[in-house]
Amino acid sequence: MRILLVEDEARLASALKQLLKENQYAVDAVHDGESGYDLALTDSYDIVILDIMLPKMSGIDILRGMRENGVQTPVLLLTAKDTVEDRVTGLDAGADDYLVKPFDNKELLARVRALSRRTGQFSGSDAIEAGPFRLDFSTRTVTRNGEALALTAKEFQLLELFMRNQNKVLSKEIILDRVWGPDADVIGNAVENYVHFLRKKIDEPGSASYIATVRGVGYLFQPDPSDAR
Repeated sequence: MRILLVEDEARLASALKQLLKENQYAVDAVHDGESGYDLALTDSYDIVILDIMLPKMSGIDILRGMRENGVQTPVLLLTAKDTVEDRVTGLDAGADDYLVKPFDNKELLARVRALSRRTGQFSGSDAIEAGPFRLDFSTRTVTRNGEALALTAKEFQLLELFMRNQNKVLSKEIILDRVWGPDADVIGNAVENYVHFLRKKIDEPGSASYIATVRGVGYLFQPDPSDAR
């Protein structure tokens, strides 16, 4: 899941980005309104976390611009203002939720999960399934035919991306962008290495891999055992 974070307080933005990444979200963070507005309109995100008081362009103006341009991505507003008028202004502009600073990290994560469920990113049980695989977000566990698989955080994100795009070819560039983020500083063969690690953990001995290499393009995840063999 991709989240756009628009927050001008550098320390808070850094802390929130780290928190979200630790909870398996891919995060793009920018620190001014114009940059946030450009990304919200030109890129694809599952949730936007948006501060109201921003340089160059306010969060309310960003939100109104998104809705006027048909961008219906769920938006969680962050603000130090807690008057009824402020909340009404944000909600009337098209916000889906509203969180007042300072807030507890657990509440932020709960609101992000709620927005995810509302938009259908997760099922009601916070889990997705593909073939023999079940990925549970509430417990951060993965099973294959009911058997638990021990994955690292990055492997978890990679499998989630494959499961959400089953039977579709994903280029290495898309995988890098969705799992590591557009600004990540990673070595050139990071995707190949992590696909290799993931295959070793999810594939069954003596059987073809669930992740096929499409030469010169990328990778294809086939969750149906009859397709993968």
